[in-house]
Amino acid sequence: MNFAAQFFANFVNDGLETRRSFNDSEEYDPFWQSAEQRRGSSKPDCSFHSGPCAKDGHIGNGRLGRRSTLICPERLKDFGAEEYLNGDVKVFETSVSEPPEVQLLSTPKPAVKKSSESKTTATAPPEHLRFEDISAAAFKLQQAGIQKTPCTYSRLSKQYGMEIFLKKELLHYTGSVKERGALYLLSSLKQDQQRKGVIVATDSSFSMAVAYHAVELRIPVFVIMPACCSPLRLRMYRDYGAMVISYGSTAQDSINHARHLARENGYLCLEEDDSAVYLAGLGTVGLEIYEQVPKLDAVIVPASGNYGLLTGTAAAIKHLNPRISVIGVEPEDFPLLLQSLKTDSPIKDLYCNPNKKLYRDLMDHSLGTHCFQLAKKTVDKVISVREADALVAMLRFQEYERSTVDTEGAMGLAAILAGQLPELKGKRVAVVVSSANMELDLVLQCVERALVLDDRVSRFKVQLDDWPGDMAKLLDLLAREDVRLLDVCHRRYSDKAELFKAQVECVVEMRDKSQNSQLRRTLSDRYPSLHWLER
Repeated sequence: MNFAAQFFANFVNDGLETRRSFNDSEEYDPFWQSAEQRRGSSKPDCSFHSGPCAKDGHIGNGRLGRRSTLICPERLKDFGAEEYLNGDVKVFETSVSEPPEVQLLSTPKPAVKKSSESKTTATAPPEHLRFEDISAAAFKLQQAGIQKTPCTYSRLSKQYGMEIFLKKELLHYTGSVKERGALYLLSSLKQDQQRKGVIVATDSSFSMAVAYHAVELRIPVFVIMPACCSPLRLRMYRDYGAMVISYGSTAQDSINHARHLARENGYLCLEEDDSAVYLAGLGTVGLEIYEQVPKLDAVIVPASGNYGLLTGTAAAIKHLNPRISVIGVEPEDFPLLLQSLKTDSPIKDLYCNPNKKLYRDLMDHSLGTHCFQLAKKTVDKVISVREADALVAMLRFQEYERSTVDTEGAMGLAAILAGQLPELKGKRVAVVVSSANMELDLVLQCVERALVLDDRVSRFKVQLDDWPGDMAKLLDLLAREDVRLLDVCHRRYSDKAELFKAQVECVVEMRDKSQNSQLRRTLSDRYPSLHWLER
């Protein structure tokens, strides 16, 4: 096909109305196309072949490729280079190839896990207490002004053959570690609830912590106390700034009344539970211990109350160093966690009769489901101690640490002096001293009982001849043995005494067990009628 024939075909197919007129000064291009044709909404197929023309431009990966030729490549084969030789047109067959399309790197797709792995991840239950929660609680408590309690080396270390570090949580303002959980719990409340106020019941370390910090945060707080509570404790709550209401004869009556007032007035009734917020506040103890005692081997924590201190501390310690042993200690008269671990289910209550006056804070709460599950995962060992060991541990704190603690605070040291942890000999051990909230009259009774249990105070009775000077001889013997006489009772008229005999009963105090043994041998040699009374 020659040039004239091709031009005529273009003129017929495209129509005269689509061609613009050219001036004499403009160069004529028979293959020129208007901009309207190139940008038209309808893109007609090429007139020389079926399908879209290559002039429509290709877009790859959101980026315009190289601008394509305006003429269809299929049409170029009919038009070669024009060489006019003797008036003839020589046509060469020419083939045109498209330039390679520019491709962008595709975004890498995430690796698809196997179906078994994805199912396992999807069905895994969320953790109740995470390390991030404990870290957030530590930051917030630091901003709120909670002091970092010291963890000091104990004078009792050489006596028991291990390096003992005492985490003295009794130095908080209310004398208890419960301040950490209570303050974080109060600061996490919504503003509407903070304006309405909170209410707590019974006389406990948790109630004292809530009363004090609620007033500091300007939150209205009400404390429902049983009528049997001592006036000193009532005045202490009022000094904190709480509204104190006496109701009921037992702690359960106060709790029921507090719940009733909360429902009627819109207050929030706060009770010790195993919520993640409360456990995170108590778990900050573990963070501080790990920071304060390097190369730690074990941590001994009282397992008491709602067991939040044990589980929160264990969660923090095990996250930071799983090789550190976490040991929980609870009273032998109320081994709630120990029995729950044996039965593999949380026990709400035990049918036992412990000393309620001595273990008041330890018995007010039951073991929660979340605390039980955390204890199974993070606590390495749980042991129980006798009441006698706890009382002697309180005495050791008085003598060596110059500190007055309650039964809960003495639990960790009681496990050591009872000899139940021989595997810790020669190791670095941190003991959490959780609280020191005990009334003065009860402290005196505990110390007196502990002196008897430690063989420091003994009582004996002996029969003396009813002659002048025999009583003086007995007192002189006690003086030579360097024994302190606490009480003496001389009975001449007794149905148990022989004729012309006097019965004498003495209470003496000694330095230690060795002096006690020496006194027993000396008195037995001198007085055959000697009888030592039971402790």
